[in-house]
Parts: sequence; C-alpha cells; structure tokens
Amino acid sequence: MIKPILIHPDPRLKKPCAPVADLSDDLRALADDMLETMYHAPGIGLAAPQVGVLDRLIVMDCVKEGEPEPVVMFNPEVLSSSDDLNVYEEGCLSIPEQYADVTRPAAVRVGWIDMDGNPQEKDFDGLWATCVQHEIDHLNGKLFIDYLGPMKRQMITRKSQKMKREMARG
Repeated sequence: MIKPILIHPDPRLKKPCAPVADLSDDLRALADDMLETMYHAPGIGLAAPQVGVLDRLIVMDCVKEGEPEPVVMFNPEVLSSSDDLNVYEEGCLSIPEQYADVTRPAAVRVGWIDMDGNPQEKDFDGLWATCVQHEIDHLNGKLFIDYLGPMKRQMITRKSQKMKREMARG
C-alpha cells in the first residue's frame, strides 16, 4: 500500500527514531509498503519517519536499470566510514524538487537487522553509500539540507513550505 510521504517542514522529520526492539509482522508489512511507496515516488531510498513512523527502519534500491535490488534495514548503523569523501547532488522525497551537493564519506560499512531478524553487515560505496547515509540521517532527525549553509537551507525550506501550501489547497 502506497503511504503518503511527509513534506518538510514537518516536526516528525526532525525527531530521532526509536530502535526496533522486536520484528513484528506489522513492521515487515510497513517495510513492504515503504518499498512500494519508494518505487512509486519514484526514489532510491525511504526512511520510516518520512511516512510518519518513528522507528529505525529504512528501505533503498539504487539500481537504476535492470533487476531491482531492494534492501530493507531495521536498526541500521554506520560501523565505519572511509576517509575519502564523495560529493553527490542529493534530493529527498520529503523535500520535492530541491537538490544540493552534499559531501559524505565515499564508502561505509553498515550493520543492520534484515526482514528475517538476522544481523547483517555490508560495505557500500558510490551512490549506495550516499543513499544509506542519507536514510540513516533521517532516523536521527537530520535532513540533507542540514549539511548546507544557512542561506541555502532557508531558501529550500521556503520553497518547500510554498509547495506544501499549494499541495494542501489541491
């Protein structure tokens, strides 16, 4: 089921999320709904707070062409990151039509719990590394615009507020 995506500014997007203590069928269903929502948007990543759920859950798939490779992560955390940095033009489903260059570690090792409750660890680089860091930031109440200077951040926030008002009017 496609979920509505919260649009910045929404206070829920700035709240740190609680760890998932127990993998329930409801949480697994939420993960499936989030993947459907992400693909429909379309996007390459989505965090639970973006659909109004303050649990540590993200989904992502950075494959642009070919077979999809959906990844579902409960309680993801960056275990280590490279000294090398990458700059990617980032966007966000909660901040539609706004993009900015963000500098992040080029590679990260991430640990998480999968849909079956098994611990996983994997190294990510390139777009996958940027995406997983962006989504984990959401779980900590941080948006990509928080990496920008105050002027650029205010400009994007004003545009987002305007778009949100226009969407509310229908």
